[in-house]
Amino acid sequence: MKLLMLLIGLLTSTYAFAAEPFGRASIEDAEGIVPGQQVHVVVDVFAPEFFTSPPQFPLFDVPDVLVTLSSDRAQNLVQTIDGVQYSGIRRSYAVVPEKAGSFYLPVVEIDLGYSVDGTPVKGMVKVTLPSFEVGASSHQSATPFAARGLTMTQSFDRDPLSLQTGDALVRTIVVFAEDTQAMLIPPVEVGTTTSGLTRYEKPAALADGIEQRGIGRSVETGSTRTETVVYTASSAGRFSLPAISYPWFDVDGHVLSAATLPASDLVVAQAAATERIHPELQGVVNASASRAWRGWFLVILLCAIDLAVAAFAWRRLPAFRTWMARMRTRRRNSPRRRLGRIRTIIELGDDLAIYRALQDWSRNLGYRTPSEWVEAQACPRLSTQVAILERRLFRSRDMQVDRAALASAITLQTADRRLPKQALPDLNPTAEDPLLHPL
Repeated sequence: MKLLMLLIGLLTSTYAFAAEPFGRASIEDAEGIVPGQQVHVVVDVFAPEFFTSPPQFPLFDVPDVLVTLSSDRAQNLVQTIDGVQYSGIRRSYAVVPEKAGSFYLPVVEIDLGYSVDGTPVKGMVKVTLPSFEVGASSHQSATPFAARGLTMTQSFDRDPLSLQTGDALVRTIVVFAEDTQAMLIPPVEVGTTTSGLTRYEKPAALADGIEQRGIGRSVETGSTRTETVVYTASSAGRFSLPAISYPWFDVDGHVLSAATLPASDLVVAQAAATERIHPELQGVVNASASRAWRGWFLVILLCAIDLAVAAFAWRRLPAFRTWMARMRTRRRNSPRRRLGRIRTIIELGDDLAIYRALQDWSRNLGYRTPSEWVEAQACPRLSTQVAILERRLFRSRDMQVDRAALASAITLQTADRRLPKQALPDLNPTAEDPLLHPL
């Protein structure tokens, strides 16, 4: 019986020692990919116990492919395999093929840090990225631009029908598209202008992660390209801005679509003539000798004032530096900056770092322990997450801390919230808090 228990213990310890990090990759919606479509390659990296340093996802080069790392926030995963609990992190690559064909993605090497029996260990995971096929659609144009939910809008800074000669009209055109990147959105062809109307185009403004309200209460996130065109009329008359057609390939419907803007008219009236003011030439006045000494006296006085100010500043320079250092320290330790630092630690740090940050936060607020501070807040969500954190540190790791809930539950100290009453009075009484109260 003892021999059997010994063999089981050896096998269990050998398996626990053999637990290594691993990774896997997949492609979202791998069917029906066309040139110019953004392909999402999802990579999951797992490590036993927990990460001591986050995985470093590298970029890679593939011919005729644009590769970027998605700006979406990494997702935390938990998975148990053969009795061993693994912590995982998920990131995705945005891969945009420029033409049809077969694309084979390389093997990426991801550096990371994880824990083995409480000891930080550096490691590397090799993940083989999947390949995919890109087929040329018969409805797609020669210059591919594939996206979802593309819309195009325009606005003017003033009424185009009430202009005068010399006025400038600013036309703003915004192209919004989902599931793409702003740098991939092609420019807008605004057409040619007629004589008497001058056009000036400003550099386009690109932005990603823009939210736009859709149908009903839905909010869609995408990228925008903003074109700004300035028109100036040098003569009176009626001018026409041609209609705009913007072709694009709809990934959802696999059809070639076009966003359009209607033609616009500009009515320019002759500006009213303004009365010119002719400058009057003044005769040259020779300065008299009696005023010359006044000018020199003013110059000498200003130089003396400058020297006095410089000497005073030089003598007060150490005190000024001390004041500046004190102001920087006060700004660095302001409540809002400390709140930002503790939320960053909660988002990226491990359990021990989060608990130490909570200890510092509670001490700065006048509490002896984090438990006193949590009890004073009277926030069930905060109490629950801190209890889970203490359980992970001092008992078992069978539960996960909701980092977002813990970070949002920590707020700045309000003015009407008072510090907990001490069990004993202060050693040195003051007028506000005397040791012996009047009978």
